[in-house]
Amino acid sequence: MIHFVGAGPGAEDLITVRGADLLAKADLVIYAGSLVNSGLLDRYCRKGARVLDSSRMTLEEVLDQMRAAEAAGLETVRLHTGDPSLYGAIREQMDALDREGMAYDLTPGVSSFGAAAAALGAEYTLPGVSQTVIITRAAGRTPVPAGEGLRDLARHGSTMVLFLSASLLDQVQEELLAGGYAPATPAALVYKASWPDQRVVRCTVGTLAAAGHEAGVSRTALVTVGGFLEGGYDRSWLYNPSFETGYRKAREAPEDQTGDMHGRA
Repeated sequence: MIHFVGAGPGAEDLITVRGADLLAKADLVIYAGSLVNSGLLDRYCRKGARVLDSSRMTLEEVLDQMRAAEAAGLETVRLHTGDPSLYGAIREQMDALDREGMAYDLTPGVSSFGAAAAALGAEYTLPGVSQTVIITRAAGRTPVPAGEGLRDLARHGSTMVLFLSASLLDQVQEELLAGGYAPATPAALVYKASWPDQRVVRCTVGTLAAAGHEAGVSRTALVTVGGFLEGGYDRSWLYNPSFETGYRKAREAPEDQTGDMHGRA
């Protein structure tokens, strides 16, 4: 059996329980060595398991190893960084396995965009600020589909989280500004979210490139943009005393508990 497993954002204890259990049982582990914390392998893999770094392999070579393991009746874990459904390049692997009738399953993981919010002490979706999160990447050697360029997406003015874009900060800044974000819009770079050497660089859209260059951040970082990084927002109705839910009757709200909130809750 082949198991696609999300390794989480980096910290060894942010893999799911299911993912850790699958690693502990695996005979073969093929992991994304350029991104996955190797400490996960030391901590969870059993002695004698065969471990291969896919950063040195092609898709065809990965599939050859999976085929051989399946033919031998072995358990394989394909370990991807974060959650494999985001920029994991798993569809092409699954399609190949489907064509050959090989069984597999998927175990989701904690994405680095969640770990970045934790590092920032932030909530991406704030009432009155943004209820939409756009997860995307800048166009580089890998293009993006028409209509999905940063300039197009920036017109929404919502929260944005950019993967795989830290090496393109000058281009990212130019496109975000051209799309409509004001230069003073808050932004932040989160380098290696949840890793021991995690760093946060706070800036604005207008100073994004300069801040990244000054901090020496050019890879393994997320770019976050939007008003969620500021203090002001509306109070959530969900926990407002005057709001009735299926679990709680409405009651009169004190005056100081309505209206705008400032700072972190």
